[in-house]
Amino acid sequence: MKKFVAMLLALLLMGCFAVAEEAPAAKVMTYAEYVAAELETEVVVDCYVQATQSWYYNSKVGSGVITVYAADKDGAYFLYEMICSEEDAARLVPGTKIRVTGYKGEWSGEVEIMDATFEFDTYVAEPVDVTAFLGTDELIGYQNQLAVFKGLTVEKIEYKNGEPGDDIYVTVSLNGASYDFCVERYLTGPETEVYATVGALNVGDVVDVTGFVYWYNGVNTHITAVTPAAK
Repeated sequence: MKKFVAMLLALLLMGCFAVAEEAPAAKVMTYAEYVAAELETEVVVDCYVQATQSWYYNSKVGSGVITVYAADKDGAYFLYEMICSEEDAARLVPGTKIRVTGYKGEWSGEVEIMDATFEFDTYVAEPVDVTAFLGTDELIGYQNQLAVFKGLTVEKIEYKNGEPGDDIYVTVSLNGASYDFCVERYLTGPETEVYATVGALNVGDVVDVTGFVYWYNGVNTHITAVTPAAK
């Protein structure tokens, strides 16, 4: 009997402390799916800000709120008193893309998204390692992408006009072949860390180079970062 009670208590404790599986993220709806959704159901839409009403602090919900007129290519949305900080409200200018999660509601015939929260829909690319493609025809397939080249040896550093302030031309080598890269002053000018880092490189340094795979009579990567190569 005691053994049975002990087992029962153990099972109860396991139930108390079991971790619930995380619910899957709600699917982003098309405008047609949003229109078809029942009232009082959760909706998630991607849309673009068209205009906003004034931001204010709503003491009832304990947060700032803003009402937004939004649209996509298929229709439009009214986002009523969406939770929003004052700083984020200033960023909700016409054309800004946001992902909105809330509940489809109705007020005196006006269909709207209520109790909504949002996030700015942004994308920042991670650099792709294309070292293996340097010197091959395949590299042009990565044109304009943010990429990293690893284990390059510095052969020459030259300022465009002979002194700091303009573009820096960087010649690097890998497996016996040389390549011309560039610090583009309009992208990473003299005030940036990468400009100073490249200017301080020495011939023979072995580095990893990150940049946009620009093309000028061959690869001419616009450098955004340089670090010592991992040993």
